[in-house]
Amino acid sequence: MQRFLTFWKSVYEHWTRRSNEDLHLGFMSANLMTIDPTLTAPHDSLLVVDDNETIRDVLCLHLRRKGYRVITAQDGRRALELMGKEDFDLVLLDIEMPEMNGLEVLQRIRQRYSATELPVVMVTAKSLSEEIVDALELGANDYVTKPIDFPVALARIRTLLSHKRAKEALRESEERYALAVLGANDGLWDWDLKADKLYYSPRWKSMLGYKENEIGNGPSEWFNRIHPEDIERVKTDLASHLKQMTPHYENEHRMLHKDGAYRWMLSRGIGVRGSDGKATRMAGSQTDITEGKVADALTGLPNRVLFMDRLGHAMERAKYSENHLFAVFFLDLDRFKVVNDSLAHLMGDQLLIATARRLKACLHSADTVARLGGDEFTILLEEIKQVSDATRLAERIQKELAMPFNLHGHEVFTTASIGIALSEPSYKRPEDLLRNADTAMYRAKALGKARYEVFDTAMRDRAIARLQLENDLRRAVERQEFRVHYQVIVSLATGQICGFEALVRWDHPTRGLVYPAEFIPVAEETGLIIPIGQWVLQEACRQTKQWQERYPDLPLMVCVNFSSKQFMQPGLVNQINQVLEETGLNASSLKLELTESLIMDNAESSCALLQQLKELDIRLGIDDFGTGYSSLSYLHYFPIDTLKIDRSFIKRIGVDEENSEIVRTIITLAHNLGVDVIAEGVETAQQLARLQELKCEYGQGYFFSHPAVGEVAEALIRMRQQWKMGQKAS
Repeated sequence: MQRFLTFWKSVYEHWTRRSNEDLHLGFMSANLMTIDPTLTAPHDSLLVVDDNETIRDVLCLHLRRKGYRVITAQDGRRALELMGKEDFDLVLLDIEMPEMNGLEVLQRIRQRYSATELPVVMVTAKSLSEEIVDALELGANDYVTKPIDFPVALARIRTLLSHKRAKEALRESEERYALAVLGANDGLWDWDLKADKLYYSPRWKSMLGYKENEIGNGPSEWFNRIHPEDIERVKTDLASHLKQMTPHYENEHRMLHKDGAYRWMLSRGIGVRGSDGKATRMAGSQTDITEGKVADALTGLPNRVLFMDRLGHAMERAKYSENHLFAVFFLDLDRFKVVNDSLAHLMGDQLLIATARRLKACLHSADTVARLGGDEFTILLEEIKQVSDATRLAERIQKELAMPFNLHGHEVFTTASIGIALSEPSYKRPEDLLRNADTAMYRAKALGKARYEVFDTAMRDRAIARLQLENDLRRAVERQEFRVHYQVIVSLATGQICGFEALVRWDHPTRGLVYPAEFIPVAEETGLIIPIGQWVLQEACRQTKQWQERYPDLPLMVCVNFSSKQFMQPGLVNQINQVLEETGLNASSLKLELTESLIMDNAESSCALLQQLKELDIRLGIDDFGTGYSSLSYLHYFPIDTLKIDRSFIKRIGVDEENSEIVRTIITLAHNLGVDVIAEGVETAQQLARLQELKCEYGQGYFFSHPAVGEVAEALIRMRQQWKMGQKAS
């Protein structure tokens, strides 16, 4: 609203003056036309409709002598056809005509045109007063009687046309006034599409450095100043609005200033349409948004556009100076999402603003800090003497950001991962230098966050390899290159197989079998884990149902791991239910395994979702238990069936008594909660014996079987493979 008021104050006087002048001239010309017939517009077009040829000829003769353009029609149907092909300023319409009388024609005319848009004068006999009344009620503007008194008829025609002109002038002025309000921006423009002329307000011209008399009124004054790269887009957007494909016109483009520089402009407009929907005029506004294009609205720092411009200049200077060394920092806040999600976006914005202040305080005036977007910042460190100058700044930034932020009474802590790329003659484009700083930043995050890394070629090789992996992974999803391997889960009480864990493998066309540790993180980051996980679930359920049908005496079940992205996707419960229906697997034969970190990230919503799954009779387990940060108070409410102890604890059973106690504690906790325990990573008879002593219900690991393809896993089922305590069965 404030912006609108500021705008209106600047343009009000101009538009009021222009509108009043238009109204004054319009009414003045209307009065003069009434008084002086010679002022009648020479190109007014009249349609004479009468079935009497003599009357038509006489009317045409008198009207043409007065400078009117006259078209005739012998009946109502022909008149309506002519009106569909061209525009008329007034119609002289006989009432008495065969086939379609004048009243019927008038009714059709008023369905398309108002009395203001197209005046109609009825021609009738004196004795037909009742029909005259009907005609006036249907929207006739006036009438003349037969025999026609031509001076009177001409006077009435002139009066109606002058009133029409005055009303058109008034309407145009009112439209311009209304559109000025709608534009509510810096510079105004008003385009008469019929005459192809454009009015530009003084402010519109001054925004480009010109005075009132230095810019004409043609569209070329606008289009010829648009940047060559933007002109087609502007014309396309204008055409789309004029064709009614968009409700209004809006476009950001560059305009050439008188000083030779380009300025970014936001142009908006809206068309004024006639009764046929065709735009006759268009008006709108132009706003200089150059500052917004090079400055971040939230922090006030330079944005990507300005940063890249300054980086380009730094690279140009380095070409002419051998000792000109500079560095680019790419900085990403490590815990920003946590702050944003837990304290709301407004608090997240405050953190970004406070971070910007601290970064600026660390730099010299010649250096540039910019915000690229989100929680990403970049720094251009000019004229450093050695690499240590850049690393010292990185350390200082780390210390500054590690100090707590006080945001409206909330004490917030954050750290940053920083990537540094140093200038080299080999760099040809600013984008390459920024990309390498970004690569170094990701390396810093991968190595534990809250640190900095200086880019080297090994990082580039790793980044290229990762990009290749991502591309291959996308193709793998399309080509269904994944396979499910099954690892047995054994009852430690009976030694019998009770189920399998489904584990995905990637059958790469050139590299062979690729294990999850290599590709699952990339799948998580890119979102490809969703289609991969869906396929694994479908395949595991199908295979398990098939085994159950072949070996009905074994109560086989299957465990499927779910990632955070899978677990939080909309419609998850319906998707799983659909898979069960399609494969025919009973819900109680499916167990979904989730990490404790996953469900604890949002414990309340996780608990609700788990409850929905439980209502389907699906079994639920917590995977890798002991490595996360479960809250026992929440754990008590989760409707889980099993805890799976992480292999890192099982590995040291019998070697490290402390680990044995941890395992004992987890098993005791699980039993107190009424859930079973699966020990993951069982590899020795000693580990098996100890787990049986601790009353652990289930185990899986290399001691029993490596993960194997379906055929090998089925062979174990078929042989009724059974393990004895302390040794592997033959």
